[in-house]
Amino acid sequence: MTKLAFLGLGVMGYPMAGHLQAKGHDVTVYNRTTAKAEAWAKQHGGSFAATPAEAAKGADMVLACVGNDDDLRAVCLGEDGAFAGMAPGSIFVDHTTVSAAVTRELFAIAKEKGIAFVDAPVSGGQAGAENGALSIMCGGEQAAYDAAEAVVTGYAKLCRRIGDSGAGQMTKMCNQIAIAGLVQGLSEALHFAQKAGLDGAAVVEVISQGAAGSWQMSNRYKTMLDDHWTHGFAVDWMRKDLGICLDAANENGASLPVTALVDQFYKDVQKMGGGRWDTSSLLKRLQKLD
Repeated sequence: MTKLAFLGLGVMGYPMAGHLQAKGHDVTVYNRTTAKAEAWAKQHGGSFAATPAEAAKGADMVLACVGNDDDLRAVCLGEDGAFAGMAPGSIFVDHTTVSAAVTRELFAIAKEKGIAFVDAPVSGGQAGAENGALSIMCGGEQAAYDAAEAVVTGYAKLCRRIGDSGAGQMTKMCNQIAIAGLVQGLSEALHFAQKAGLDGAAVVEVISQGAAGSWQMSNRYKTMLDDHWTHGFAVDWMRKDLGICLDAANENGASLPVTALVDQFYKDVQKMGGGRWDTSSLLKRLQKLD
């Protein structure tokens, strides 16, 4: 049994922390809304704390899944931040999708305190978190990664170290870049099928078994055809992630024309009031253009 702290109990963090407790670890959780932390402790049998520092006190490893760069700094730094409660030799594992810049910033601060820092963003969405089937891409020192891997396999189907600090976040950017193009392509295919008077479900049944098949196609086409947009990662969060991708591309010189275009399409969805719709709502945008 390992003493753990988990910071952030959103749609991803809540079940992830639950898997850790179920694996026999001693988990203390923190959430900005204390009532949610209390509910988690009541459901899973762990404990909760009022601040990240309190949750981290005595923990061998602290894991976090929060919203953005500022949220991550807030739970790490300051007198109530996790770093203040962590002992030298402990490990911080960040599952948040953030910029590589803030990752490297916090890695350096942690190292000065004798704390290891692993960036470990995840892919697989809420369903992956609930089913313990996330893909985790990591950056950081090898020894810290090895220790983290032994813990996070409780909710992972695949976990891999890609390179040094920031490599996990850069890999997550690759993931979001690929998803943006895939979802737009799927949306256009379904829109075309509808305009052509075809049975969209029948079309997908055939093309999903060929070269066009993808996770997005298999898992999202039914809800898209049913005009349901509450099944997965929200547009607001996707725009946050794509903004990180585009900023990084400006720094490293990568050309991301499709990503930039789809980011603007998601902006259109936000203007339609769909900021909390899931990312497959790109089809809704095409339908509105008719």
